Amino acid sequence: MSLEVLQILAYLVIGTSVTAYIMLDGFDLGVGILQLFARKDEDRRIFLNAIGPVWDGNEVWLVVIAGGLFSAFSAVYAAIFSGFYDLFMIVLAGLIFRAVAIEFRSKMESYFWRNMWDILFSMASIAITFFVGLAIGNLILGVPINAKGVYQGNFGMLFTPFAVFVGVFALSIFAQHGLLYLLMKTEDPLQSYLRRLYPYFYGLYFTLYITVSIWTWFRAPHMLYTMNAYKLFYLVPIATILSFIGLGIIFCTARYGWAFLTSCFSIATLFITYGIGTFPNMLYSSIDPKYSMTLYNSSSTYKTLTVFMIIVVIGVPIVLAYTAVIYHLFRGKVKLHGSSY
Repeated sequence: MSLEVLQILAYLVIGTSVTAYIMLDGFDLGVGILQLFARKDEDRRIFLNAIGPVWDGNEVWLVVIAGGLFSAFSAVYAAIFSGFYDLFMIVLAGLIFRAVAIEFRSKMESYFWRNMWDILFSMASIAITFFVGLAIGNLILGVPINAKGVYQGNFGMLFTPFAVFVGVFALSIFAQHGLLYLLMKTEDPLQSYLRRLYPYFYGLYFTLYITVSIWTWFRAPHMLYTMNAYKLFYLVPIATILSFIGLGIIFCTARYGWAFLTSCFSIATLFITYGIGTFPNMLYSSIDPKYSMTLYNSSSTYKTLTVFMIIVVIGVPIVLAYTAVIYHLFRGKVKLHGSSY
């Protein structure tokens, strides 16, 4: 197997892992964003127990992503984690406080205690989602890296109007995704209440998608280079639009499981579109495109990539098997009992 093939395979593994994380932990974060929309303590407990068996397993994909970048594209890992250091520390703090909130929330029956952890859980979920979206917005525009791959910006430079808007768009993606998951896991009257909420989140998701797409077209024209060169790739954003339409139709039929899967598909096509737009760049340089870090000029050695792929072949099937078993065991509606959160 040639070095170029290994580079492409490693790139696809990391890209697939990012998509899997967004689809799976995305609904966890969406439930967190929606936590304060619950009207009573029992509803908030149902929200937590809907994701309780799966949220930590979903975050395993973060290990695959970070480990993949560190081993297969160490130069990119160094540039992005140094350039976005403050941003990633906020995300890491959000992940920590979110996990603590889930575990501590129901340890006492005090209204103040539970309300405090509910707010922390929701705020942490919002912060994680927004700042991940902010990072993606900056990756779309390009980051200020020089010829040596050294980041030349600062934390304040990340907050461009476009990147902030992408962060808000990320909130809308996860909120509607989490709401669909809750519709699968709840029963009346809570399900009826959530059903009434969903059209607002669906409309926001669709509206922001159209806005971000048009803005990207004008603000980051380099995202269209690959599609213009290979017109067949335009089928991916077309598939995204069709999934939005299908999502609305399926929701109206109350087939929430299929609606959730359609939402997963729309999220997947969004990130495939991002991958097509940035390929082969992993970090597009806003200083000079020739300084961009691609999957070819920033990968590890042939031997390292070979070891990485061996680990992937062994480890990823285990992760997939574990995920399938957990989701199968905890399928169905949420029922509160003595050991519930």
